[in-house]
Amino acid sequence: MNEKYRPLFETFTFRNGIKLKNRLVMAPMTNFSSNEDGTVTEAEAEYYARRSQGVSMVITACTYVTRNGKGFHGEFGADTDEMIPSLKKLAAAIKAEGAKAVLQIFHGGRECPPELVPNGDIVSASDVQSERNNAKAPRALTGEEIEHIIAAFGETTRRAIEAGFDGVEIHGANGYLIQQFFSPHSNRRDDQWGGSLEKRMAFPLAIVDEVKRVTAKHAKEPFIVGYRFSPEEPEEPGITMADTLELIDALADKDLDYLHVSLNDFWSKPRRGVDDDRSRMEIIHERVGSKVPVIGVGSLYSAEDVIKAFGTGVPLLALGRELIIDPDWVEKVGTGREDEIETKIDPGAQARLVVPDPLWQAIINTPGWFPGIQ
Repeated sequence: MNEKYRPLFETFTFRNGIKLKNRLVMAPMTNFSSNEDGTVTEAEAEYYARRSQGVSMVITACTYVTRNGKGFHGEFGADTDEMIPSLKKLAAAIKAEGAKAVLQIFHGGRECPPELVPNGDIVSASDVQSERNNAKAPRALTGEEIEHIIAAFGETTRRAIEAGFDGVEIHGANGYLIQQFFSPHSNRRDDQWGGSLEKRMAFPLAIVDEVKRVTAKHAKEPFIVGYRFSPEEPEEPGITMADTLELIDALADKDLDYLHVSLNDFWSKPRRGVDDDRSRMEIIHERVGSKVPVIGVGSLYSAEDVIKAFGTGVPLLALGRELIIDPDWVEKVGTGREDEIETKIDPGAQARLVVPDPLWQAIINTPGWFPGIQ
């Protein structure tokens, strides 16, 4: 191994005692490859197994906690106990290759395609239409429905425990329901769940509390609970870095095992809300890194990209698209073959890369989504 990259292979221990074999994590990525009934396919399990051999932890694609939270075609479900055998197959496929398995739990809110939810009844914090798609305006959730969804995050956590996962990641990023409650764009409520910044944080924090409660009740051994967030929104009004710093202050007091920042570019800088020309990642890590570990991510492809990002002090780094392009990334760096890393998708390598057909079709038919695809 090139000594320059040895720090990436140091172990890391969460406060709950769970040890990771290195500092490299597989980022959660939608793969569109589950069965229509929400169960995990064999191709999907093989795809994860192929990428679990080098990284220390795999965070799965998001799974919906209620039937009306399904956000993607080909998304696997965790909304009923009948899904536990399917979840168990996925957890086992990841863990058999030596990685910790973390289930990302989610509700799509107003971003759900109407054809994927019962009666096309799209819900959100308020009846404000998303600017990110052409979907119809959602219906504002009632107070009773909000409590039901919070409980559903807890029930899905219980299923993750029973299925053998090592943890869950609460998906509070990318414009989905949890973020919709935090955002002043999508949350125009005037009750306990909206209005002030503090009230817009109530739903995310209630979910964290419920997931932690269920973990304490049902987990017989240490269990990871992480939270993913997007630091800003382009919409006006929208989440600013100032808002996010308040949110992560609150999250840092919740005894979480990590915070995971959702970014397309690790080095991207704030749009508004702070007078600071450093990257969002550096600002976030400085703010809460001493209280809770931060996972960084964002267009990291080469070994040089990753070690540069590691130099900011962020203790864990997630690789996303790069692990689709080259599942052997970690092994290559670990054996001094970083010059052999592939950083552009090979259009003829679907079988070699073990990528399910729905995901492969999305890759090759989406210009600009992957390096090498124009």
